[in-house]
Amino acid sequence: MRKRRRNSLDTAIVDVWQREVGQVSTRNFAHRLAASEDLVLRLDIFRKLEKHRGCVNTVSFNADGDIVVSGSDDRRIIFWDWETGSVELSFHSGHNNNVFQAKIMPYTDDRSIVTCAADGQVRHAQVLERGEVETKLLGKHQGRAHKLAVEPGSPHIFYTCGEDGLVQHFDLRTGAATQLFTCQSFHDRSYMPIIYLNAIAIDPRNPNLFVVGGSDEYTRLYDIRKYKWDGSTDFGQPMDYFCPSHLIGDEQVGITGLAFSDQSELLVSYIDEFIYLFTREMGLGPYPDPVSTDSEASEMGADHHSAFPSAMDADVKDSPQVYKGHRNCDTVKGVNFFGPKCEYVVSGSDCGRIFIWKKKGGELIRVMQADKNVVNCIEPHPHTTVLASSGIETNIKMWTPNALDRATLPTNIEKTRSKPRGGWLNHMALPHDFMMQLFSQERRSASPVHDGDNSAAGRQLVELIFTINTNSDGSSDDGGKTSGPEDFFH
Repeated sequence: MRKRRRNSLDTAIVDVWQREVGQVSTRNFAHRLAASEDLVLRLDIFRKLEKHRGCVNTVSFNADGDIVVSGSDDRRIIFWDWETGSVELSFHSGHNNNVFQAKIMPYTDDRSIVTCAADGQVRHAQVLERGEVETKLLGKHQGRAHKLAVEPGSPHIFYTCGEDGLVQHFDLRTGAATQLFTCQSFHDRSYMPIIYLNAIAIDPRNPNLFVVGGSDEYTRLYDIRKYKWDGSTDFGQPMDYFCPSHLIGDEQVGITGLAFSDQSELLVSYIDEFIYLFTREMGLGPYPDPVSTDSEASEMGADHHSAFPSAMDADVKDSPQVYKGHRNCDTVKGVNFFGPKCEYVVSGSDCGRIFIWKKKGGELIRVMQADKNVVNCIEPHPHTTVLASSGIETNIKMWTPNALDRATLPTNIEKTRSKPRGGWLNHMALPHDFMMQLFSQERRSASPVHDGDNSAAGRQLVELIFTINTNSDGSSDDGGKTSGPEDFFH
């Protein structure tokens, strides 16, 4: 006799019974409930938070999860009580251009906020008594600064990365900005010697480790303990690289989003491609050599890792998990884990939808219509089954499992659809993008560590300016209003 397949109601009854008889602890019961696929399938819009007057480029929760902080093209920072929809605090960030990220520093009673923006500035805001806010400039990138990463559990330390390829370390106790390194390409790409950096993330299990990603195919892993604070060493050499084998040597892809799970798993979201999940054992080592990659095997999507001293040589099963179905071509999108133990992967899409996959196996289980245009940011609540999302629209949407019926996948989702491969040159049409590269090149050439052929690379970059396609649409990475040269030189 065949057993009847257990449904979600059966599972819930068993879980409640096990909790009541002591077979499951209250904590584990809460985790099982929060990770329930049934709750994910019942996610629906609980509330829209509407006060910004431009695209909302960043949303995040405070540690307690009762406050959402957002930043926008209107250059304002807003604190929301997301359950009631009321604005708790609103202030001007001090930035001269679109705010790209805003984070509340931990253990500061929600009174210390760090921000970065399209003007390249990194700023610190302090909420004083009676709700007054004081902001100050901490540092600057030559070009847009898309992301910052706060050291877990630290009220003082955070990092930033920018399109100038620079990674900076900040300590709020001193207000000092330390320029760690400028990320450089080891490909023969004379037109782009510096890697535009779009994303940075810190490993929560080991905050000494952080990764960056940008305008090439590699995610680079660094250990801050190897940095000599007297500047006596060149810290620019990563301790490991991560990349799917079939993308090694692909000059048309880049990285827009990075995230670590609480098990140190690494999510990487590629532009014009898919999302991949890596474990530490999947690293390519500190010296990957794309020249040694077999081009024929690359076309077939075969394993290239025989060229690298890595655990990836062992077995095909060490290939990263892939998540497909969304579209990431137009903007700098983040990616995230969801669930109390990171059981799910979530991402926005150019089609205005939110995609949710099971982390294990990569099954797409939920597609939710969120915006009319593009969804860029998906932020999970720190303790329960709640999501915040934002994108090109001027509002923030809060998602809770309040739907009466379980959702089903739309029939028009093409899970393995091909995507146009425009390449990163299509995102380099603005004069300030090229000027930013030149400034970065000048900074490198001024350093004794890089006193070589930098001038030649700089001249080649100038030549590219005069040969670039003048028919580019000039749209900005964030999908909002494109900033002109006058914004860049603020």
